[in-house]
Amino acid sequence: MLDSSILVLGAGGFHLNIGDMLASLIIFVVLLALLKKFAWGPLMGIMIEREQHIANEIDTAEKNRSEAERLAKEAQEQIKATRQDAQEIIENAKQTAKSQEQSIITAARQEAERIKESARQEIEQEKDKAIQALQDQVASLSVRIASKVIEKELSEKDQEKLINEYIKEVGEER
Repeated sequence: MLDSSILVLGAGGFHLNIGDMLASLIIFVVLLALLKKFAWGPLMGIMIEREQHIANEIDTAEKNRSEAERLAKEAQEQIKATRQDAQEIIENAKQTAKSQEQSIITAARQEAERIKESARQEIEQEKDKAIQALQDQVASLSVRIASKVIEKELSEKDQEKLINEYIKEVGEER
């Protein structure tokens, strides 16, 4: 027997109720529509927002990484330039020190030569004074001897004795 509302198969009691099935199907479709509108749509919107947010974060991270690499490269170049500048400053300082060393040595040598020349001149002057003083003493001594000789005529031995005495006197006066 075939009934529009019930389908019975065999002796085991398996019954299909088409009305219940249609009602269940309609409720299921309505439920799916409601889920799509109120749950699936907002859920997908959140997922899309989340996907966009993650994509933006990845882009920002890439930009930041690129910027960090660029800044690191610039810093390396600046460090390199600074090292070169420092090396140039050191080289200039060494050259300046060498030239100052040479000028100091030259000035010291010139001063030493000036002092030696001044000492030579002083020694020469003292020597000239000593010679002049000696000449004056010899002249004075000669005059004394001559006056004594004139006062009395002496023998050669007496003259030698007299000269030796005067030489001793002159030696003691010093």
